[in-house]
Order: sequence, then C-alpha cells, then structure tokens
Amino acid sequence: MATWRYSAMPNGTEAVSGCNAVARFLDFGRGRNGGGGGGGERRRIKADQLMLMRKWQLRPLKRSLSVKNVSSDHKQKVKDPLTQQEESPGSRHLLTPPDASSIASSIQYHAEFTPLFSPEKFELPKAFFATAQSIRDALIINWNATYDYYERLNAKQAYYLSMEFLQGRALLNAVGNLGLTGAYAEALSKLGHNLEKIAAQEPDAALGNGGLGRLASCFLDSLATLNYPAWGYGLRYKYGLFKQRITEDGQGEAAEDWLEMSNPWEIVRNDVRYPIKFYGKVLTDSDGKKHWIGGEDIIAVAYDVPIPGYETKTTISLRLWSTKAPSGDFDLSVFNSGKHTQAAEALYNAEKICYVLYPGDESLEGKTLRLKQQYTMCSASLQDIIARFERRSGTKVRWEEFPDKVAVQMNDTHPTLCIPELMRILIDVKGLSWKEAWNITQRTVAYTNHTVLPEALEKWSLALMQKLLPRHVEIIEMIDEELIRTIVSEYGTADSNLLQKKLKQMRILENVELPAAFSDLLVKPKASPVAVSTDVLGESEEEKEEEELKPAGRKSKSVKKGIQKKKKKIPEPVPEPPKLVRMANLCVVGGHAVNGVAAIHSEIVKDEVFNDFFQLWPEKFQNKTNGVTPRRWIRFCNPDLSKIITSWTGSEDWVLNTEKLSELRKFADNEDLQTQWRAAKRSNKLKVTSLIKEKTGYIVSSDSMFDIQVKRIHEYKRQLLNILGIVYRYKMMKEMSASERRKKFVPRVCIFGGKAFATYVQAKRIVKFITDVGATVNNDPDIGDLLKVIFVPDYNVSVAELLIPASELSQHISTAGMEASGTSNMKFAMNGCILIGTLDGANVEIREQVGEDNFFLFGARANEIVGLRKERAEGKFVPDPRFEEVKKFVRSGVFGSSSYAEMLGSLEGNEGFGRADYFLVGKDFPRYIECQAKVDEAYKDQKRWTRMSIMNTAGSYNFSSDRTIHEYAREIWNIKPVELP
Repeated sequence: MATWRYSAMPNGTEAVSGCNAVARFLDFGRGRNGGGGGGGERRRIKADQLMLMRKWQLRPLKRSLSVKNVSSDHKQKVKDPLTQQEESPGSRHLLTPPDASSIASSIQYHAEFTPLFSPEKFELPKAFFATAQSIRDALIINWNATYDYYERLNAKQAYYLSMEFLQGRALLNAVGNLGLTGAYAEALSKLGHNLEKIAAQEPDAALGNGGLGRLASCFLDSLATLNYPAWGYGLRYKYGLFKQRITEDGQGEAAEDWLEMSNPWEIVRNDVRYPIKFYGKVLTDSDGKKHWIGGEDIIAVAYDVPIPGYETKTTISLRLWSTKAPSGDFDLSVFNSGKHTQAAEALYNAEKICYVLYPGDESLEGKTLRLKQQYTMCSASLQDIIARFERRSGTKVRWEEFPDKVAVQMNDTHPTLCIPELMRILIDVKGLSWKEAWNITQRTVAYTNHTVLPEALEKWSLALMQKLLPRHVEIIEMIDEELIRTIVSEYGTADSNLLQKKLKQMRILENVELPAAFSDLLVKPKASPVAVSTDVLGESEEEKEEEELKPAGRKSKSVKKGIQKKKKKIPEPVPEPPKLVRMANLCVVGGHAVNGVAAIHSEIVKDEVFNDFFQLWPEKFQNKTNGVTPRRWIRFCNPDLSKIITSWTGSEDWVLNTEKLSELRKFADNEDLQTQWRAAKRSNKLKVTSLIKEKTGYIVSSDSMFDIQVKRIHEYKRQLLNILGIVYRYKMMKEMSASERRKKFVPRVCIFGGKAFATYVQAKRIVKFITDVGATVNNDPDIGDLLKVIFVPDYNVSVAELLIPASELSQHISTAGMEASGTSNMKFAMNGCILIGTLDGANVEIREQVGEDNFFLFGARANEIVGLRKERAEGKFVPDPRFEEVKKFVRSGVFGSSSYAEMLGSLEGNEGFGRADYFLVGKDFPRYIECQAKVDEAYKDQKRWTRMSIMNTAGSYNFSSDRTIHEYAREIWNIKPVELP
C-alpha cells in the first residue's frame, strides 16, 4: 500500500510528499547577494546542491492503489514500497546527486501514479506531463522551504501586482535554473524521448500579451535568483488574450487552449480563498462606521506557480486568482424547471471574470467586466497580504508596522484599486482611523508608469464605479478632497487662474463639482445662451457642404427664390462631459514612489505627464530602466552563443553578473571569435527557416539577412513604416535589372510578429496589409530570395526564443517620445542583433552602451514632435516624393484588389480623427529608407557587421533585470535578500 504524508506548513500551505520516494534536502552551501550589473560574487553551486530528488527503484507495480492519510497517526512508520526503506515522517537526509537513471525513474513514476493519460502508451504529451511533475517535486520542497523560512524570519516582502505575466514555457527554464538540463536530457533519452521535443509539448501560459507581462515575468525570475522575499499576484485567465490566426482576410482570433489539458506547474490552494463583493450599498451605523452590504458575492481561489531562482534554492510564488461562485448559488429548483441558463447565471457571472485577458470594453458589459477583473486582483491579493501580516504578527497586530513588512508595487494603472481597497479594509474591517489608514497606504504602495499615451492612462466612469464599488467611490472622493486641500494649501487662493489650472490637471475626479467645503473657491462662469439666431451663426457648415455637393446648375429652392424667412435656430445642447476617475492620478497621490521605465520616459513623466505632481512632490519620482533576465534570454534560448561567451570571458559568471559581458569588447576584432560568432548565428537562423516553413509554408534562405520586428501591433510602434519601407524596396527592385538588384540590395527576410487587439481596426488593417505584401513579394519569380516578407502567426515567448537568437537586424522604430521603454530591444541587443531605431524609450540608453557606430539611428527627436504636428496642422508639411510614390504604388492594386483607403488615409490630410499622420510615418520615411541603405552597405562587410554584433552583446550588460530589481529593492521597496540556510 502506498501511503502519503501531508505536512502542514506554518504559512497555511501543505507540503505533500509520497513515502514511495525518499524525499530529502541537499546542502546548498553559502550563496550571494550580487546580481547582474551589481557585481556581487557567489560561489558556483552544483546541481546536486540545488534540489531535492526522489530516488526510485523500479519494480513491478500493481494497478490498484489504496491511499491512506497518516498525518494523524504520529506513531506509524512510513515505508517506501519501492525501496522498502523506512523513514520517520519529516526526516530528511543527504542523498547522492540525482543522476539520469533516478530522474528517469521519477518520470516513470509520475507516468504511472500521477496519470492524466491512458496507461497503454508513453507518447509525447504524457511524457511532458510526467517530466514536468518530476521537476515540480523538487520545486515544491524548495518552494515550501523558502516561505517557511520567510515566515519564521518575518522579513519585509515585496508584492508585485500585474494584470499580465507573460511567462512562456516553464520546463527548460526550470531545469536550467536547477542546473539539470543535461541530466534530464539523458534521462529522457533513456526513455526514448528528446528533451527539446518534450519541452515543445508545453503550451505558452496565456497570461499576458506584450512587454508589460514579459517584464513582470523577468522581474520574478530576478527576485528569486537574487533571493529577495517576494510574491507575484495576477489573474488565471482561462482563455488568455486570444490565439492569432492569419488568413487571407488578415487576423482572426480564437480562444487560447493552454489549460485544455491542465497546467502541471500550478497547485490549487483550496484553503486560500477570499470573498469578493460587487454592487450593493453602503450603510452607516450610529457610531459612524461604514458597512458595505448586499450585492453580488463571489470567491477568489489561489493557484500557485513556482518560480525557481538560478543557482539558488529560493523558489518564490506567482499566485494567480481564479473566480467562482459558491455552490449554493446554483439554483437547483430553477434548473429542474427547465431554465438551465438562468439557474447557473451566478456561476457564469463569477467564472467569466477570469475568462479573457483584456475583454473588449466598447460595451458597458465589457467595461464592467474589466473593472471587475481589476478589483478582484486587488482585493484578493490585499486580503491575502493582510492575512499573512496578521499571522506573522501573532497575538498583537501593530498596524503601524505594516509598511515595514509589506511593499506593494502596482505594475501600471490596472492595480490602482489597491489604494481604496487597502483603505477600506483598514478602516471598515480593521477599525483604523482615516489618518492612520492613509499614512499606512501611502507608505506601502508604489506605482510604475508604463505609458505616455493618454488613452492608456486609465479613466473609469464614475457612474459605473459608483454602481459596482460604492464604498470605494466614497473613499476616492475623500482622497480627492485631501488632494484639493493640499493643492489649496500649496498654491493659495490669490491667483484663481493658477489654482483652477492645478485643480483641473491634478484632481482624481474629472468633471466633478468641488466638494461642499470648497464650493466657493472658484468663480463659476456665466451660462451661455441656449438659442442663437442664424443671423449670428451664419450658414451652418452642413448647409454649405450640402450646397457644394449639389450638381452644377441645380440650386435649391431657397437659393433660387431668395431667403424668404429668417429662422431662429436652437442648437442642440452641448452634452455634459463625463464624470471620470483618473486612475493614474490616484496612483501618484496614493503611493510613495512613481517610476518611469527608461531615462527618457522618466523625464517625460516628470516634464509632461505628471508635471504638476512633480512640482508638488519631486521626491516621489524616480527612474528604473527596465531589464530582461539573461537566463531565459541568452543562457537558455541561445546555448550556442552562451558557450562562446563563456569560453571567451573565462566562466559562466556573466549569467549572474552581466558586467562580465563587457569583456567581449576587447575581442571584437578577433577573427576566431568572429568565425564562431557567425557560426552560432547561422545555426540559429537554420532553426528559424524551419519555423517559418512550419508556420507559414514559405521557404526562406538562411543566407539572407534576418530583419525582424516583433511586438504588439500598434500605430505608434510603426509597423506601417516598416512595411512601407519594404514596399519601396520592392518597387525599386522591380524597376531594376536582375544584376542591378543584386548589386544594390542585400538579400533580406523581413519578419513580423505580434497581435493586434481584437477591436483595434487600424492595427488589424496593418496586419492584413503586411500579409498581402508578403503574398505578392514571396511569389514573385523576378525577386526570388532577394526579398521575403513573413508574418509569423500567434507570436509568443516560445517563438521569440527562436527568432531573437537568429536576428541580425531588429526594428525599434516607434514615434519618438511614445515608447516608454521596450524590453525586446534589450533581448535583441543581448543576442548580438543590431538595432535600427529612433531615440525613443530604452533605445537611447542602449545606443549609449553599445556605441553610436553600432546602432542605426534615424527619425525625429522627442522634443520635435509637438512642433512637427503643429506644422502638419497648419498645412506646411511637404511629403517626400518617394513617400507619395509608395502610396501610389500600393493603390495601383499590385498587392490585391484592396485600395487600403482607410489605412493610407490615416497618413493624409492635415487634421481630423484618424488623419494627419499623427505618428509621423511620412515625416520619418525618407530618413528611414536612407538609413536602411546604410544597413545594406554595412551588412556587405561581414567583418564589420560581426564586430557590431559582438559590441551589441558586450554593451547589453546594463539591461539585466537583476540590475533593475536591485534598484527597486534598494530605492523603493526597502527589502533585503534573504538566503535560505
């Protein structure tokens, strides 16, 4: 009989181990606190020091399995039925390092006893799950040990709240961090499988879309690797954003199926669940205490995913919330009466909160669902954080110490409701005063801004929020009143114009009357008349346009006969502007720190986005330039390059201390290094040629330059500039002889990837245009391999892990001043890719680090953008003739029957919504194609190009997320590394 042991951990979780495996800790040795860019040294830790491994002895097993819980029987000895070894519950002893044979036995065990598939075969899907469960065994022990130690030490912890965590596949990252890649490869070989093919069975976790989620996942990797006590919090989206399908009609969307066969890495914590309330009303009792009652109640349940650090046994948690309704909300009597949908309505309403990332919000229902998502994440996470704080505090809870134990980081504005929710819990549930709660909240919470785009600085309808979260609106109104008081105190009332301007820019509530206490502060403007004579107004624009549209010689009767009667015209009343809650303003007011994510972005945040707040509280504002983990983004995804770096720098220390990468600079001209470097790049390009054929059916040459732009499809990221540049290139080729083409142009494979948001029509038009251009160019026999245009469907982390190592040129060409930072630019540079780009986001710092000669720069500067748009609006912009030629060529029908009128129309005109080339594609086009000509010339000199590639990798050292996390920990969170004994 197999018997399982359940050990309750102090933090409320359970460590589960099977007595048919000998599960024990191994000695880790002493660690380090240094990190990439920070420069600490730590002793290299061997794989056998990093994990617990169950050592299996194979023997015939019976199919029947009885399970007995012996946790209450403390006298009983636990006997391993496989090894016949005895051990007392809880004992752990040193074992020999896990070898391939013991790993293979562990995998076979899980295939037998943790089955998700039929027992007859051991095919790829089953082998993947068994392998993942084998790895998870080791992670669980380290995982529980990590939080057990944090619990006993009661150290301050950081809590990172994000709507997105774009993790990618976990298997190779986990075995790589544990130092067991070779051992698992050998074990699977013994079982007739290949590690890479097994890893390819894992679907990407559909928990994010772009840079925001990828950054969050890089941060968790660095937090674990650097031994910082931390948690990640998010939502467990069942269907993700969407799975992208590319057809002749462009982009289509389908639900993600990443949970179709379950997720072997997650553990549901059925004992960790919290109530979440929506709607209802707020009552005030006789002593003034508020009670939020009635409404809709759901439950948030925790699903934990382990995040292992590299060469450390620290394993932290990504806790994802899933939503459900109590079983009692299923109305059985209604169901039995035949009204099945109505009977399950409450269950569906609860579960759909975690169905989709960023549900469409053009409808009221969509807006409501998004707000429910944000509140669910904030409320469940804060309830969990507070429960942990109270448990660790023991019998006497000192709430004033809460900020000394808890740091909450809001990744963008999605978690903004943390601020009123923490206030609500502290005041309404824990009984603190407003002053106490406000002081605690401001010292606990910090905000990372990720955008300067006005539409991305979230604003919520006050009416919607009032209906959905009535108590939170009361709290937000009080915070707004506190802010008004601060503004009046700072600027006084003498200059009413200045005061009015400050209030308009800074208030949390937009288009809302001042509170009663300040009602006489500003003089209200006189009401304008509601009826205006046509004598005053003159002929309306609509009437003028109507006359102009009439055929010549056919005047209207009123014109022929003259104006017989002058009418009084009452214009339609001007609609009252909507009352809104400005979430970004609430973040700035409610937190103790606000940071941008690149040097230029942080300056824009201070000078433009939040300038009024910066003048009031300059000490709040910081810069934290983004970074990416060198483990996933070089060490694991680019093993060929990693071996070269290790060989030429003398060790693998660069994986943890990326400053070592800079040592490559002194070898940049070395012919042996250059030969190895080019061979590694070619090997990676061959993998991508296979990927392209598999995903698109197109065959491309690995001898061509691989020119890649992969990112979310958005007008400001200017995929349209890229594809119009390609069209210009194609047009030029078609006008030349074959020999002229070969002489002038370097063969290129131009690769695009990324998703357009389902309701973003213009972005989807751009996707369609790219695929149409590809369909024409790729089938043109005159062009052949000289130019290929590829759109890789359903771009995700796993695709990026193939494309980025193979890249030679990468395009980061956003309109200057509009990209906060970018992180893909860092990944490309780390992998020896040369960037073409504008001075935007982290491009500025990358160019400084890799050297101006190793970066292809073009385009308007951020400080020129306002003036250029004004020039356009005044009709002074004169487009380059080459730009006009390209648009004419597109309209000629060479890429299909579509005229692309709406897409090209956005580049024309001087004013109007969706017109006037807001993102300056036409302005930057001539300099862009001239810069691309320089790219061609540089690529022809392969020695020069390889040197530039090496210098990019060498200069990328400062863009490790380890450096970024050290800065957050030191300057915002005030947390210190905690190494497990």
